[in-house]
Amino acid sequence: MQYLPNADILFLLKMNIPLLFHIDLTKRERGGRLSKPLIEVKNVNKVYGSSPAKALELIAQGESNETIRKLTKQSVGVRGASFTVDRGEIFVIMGLSGSGKSTLLRCINRLHKVSSGEVWVDGQNICTLSTKELNEVRRKKLAMVFQKFALLPHRTVLENVAYGLEIQHIPKEQRKEKAMETIQLVGLDGWENSYPHSLSGGMQQRVGLARALANDAEILLMDEPFSALDPLIRQDMQEELMDLQKTLRKTILFITHDLDEALKLGDRIALMKDGKIVQIGQPEDILLSPEDEYVERFTKNADRSKALTAASVMVRPRSIVYPKDGLRMALREMENHKISGIFVIDKDGVLLGHLSAEQASELNEQGERDLFTKMDQELKQVLPETPLHDVLESIAHSRLPIAVTDEQGRLKGVLIKGAVLAGLAGSQKEGATL
Repeated sequence: MQYLPNADILFLLKMNIPLLFHIDLTKRERGGRLSKPLIEVKNVNKVYGSSPAKALELIAQGESNETIRKLTKQSVGVRGASFTVDRGEIFVIMGLSGSGKSTLLRCINRLHKVSSGEVWVDGQNICTLSTKELNEVRRKKLAMVFQKFALLPHRTVLENVAYGLEIQHIPKEQRKEKAMETIQLVGLDGWENSYPHSLSGGMQQRVGLARALANDAEILLMDEPFSALDPLIRQDMQEELMDLQKTLRKTILFITHDLDEALKLGDRIALMKDGKIVQIGQPEDILLSPEDEYVERFTKNADRSKALTAASVMVRPRSIVYPKDGLRMALREMENHKISGIFVIDKDGVLLGHLSAEQASELNEQGERDLFTKMDQELKQVLPETPLHDVLESIAHSRLPIAVTDEQGRLKGVLIKGAVLAGLAGSQKEGATL
């Protein structure tokens, strides 16, 4: 059990947050999982060669990949990989070339047969399915988006998008209707009768994405889908995927060697080296709490502002007041806590405004007791999950604190320059207050 400092307990009580039953579910890692994971990978090893048994023994003994290759002539692609993926999650597997990330992805849909271990997809062990059962899972639950687009050059955009439905023997008119819906979804309406050679790289990748979405599979396996695109087009495709995800809520396994792309897209990230997963965590965990020197070096030059959220760098206000408390209470709280301003909230914790010491002094001189007469009621507010990158300019130029509030407008914290700079520098804030 985790015990809170007295100051934290008092603040939670004052914010009207029940201590025994408050569960923060904004992050998957907090409060436990809400449902059984859609994908479970259990101690998967993949060895290339005709006699993998000896290599598997040496993996179990902890021998290096190089030693195993020299002793057995077998090559280790993946070793001891274990992780789970929740429904609706974007789980990014990243690493340098040769780290095993694409091999691991292909083990999940059994394009590569695992040497040992288990891969469970929606309650089915992929490794033990018959060919017929496997094909059924691939058709209905798994869809793949490739780096090289893999479009059929002699087919139109519409025919490419409908290809998976054709394999499933969906009637022609029905698959045409579904393909057109998906083409519109990815912004390619008007191009349905064009051929791949007439499209730009970004448009071709949109066709590949539409083809995967048309099958209505719950899981998308995306193997470095944007790495062949120009940087600006790549950014556009990343934004496109995030916008689609807000609506479709697919479960996505996304492979990349680009850290900034992983930080931008991933709900969680698995970092691989030499076939092994060396760390799994949310983007801010990977950046702020690297588990070894390799991860630390890998993330050294990352743009932290794209991975950190308002929640990860916000601080707790030292004090708050309610309208009923009046001016004298506000002045006393500011004096006691040596602060130059104070937040005003209602009994449900909803932010009403901010009163500065200067405003409070003016009210006092005028004999006014109503806080609403002078306080700022149009504060900049952001949600806890807002990327820090999106509010840096506001933080730099705003004369007032930036409040972090939930969707109901309840005050959760505040963004101040010192804590933000500490987060960007890689320092964790501890006990910071305003």
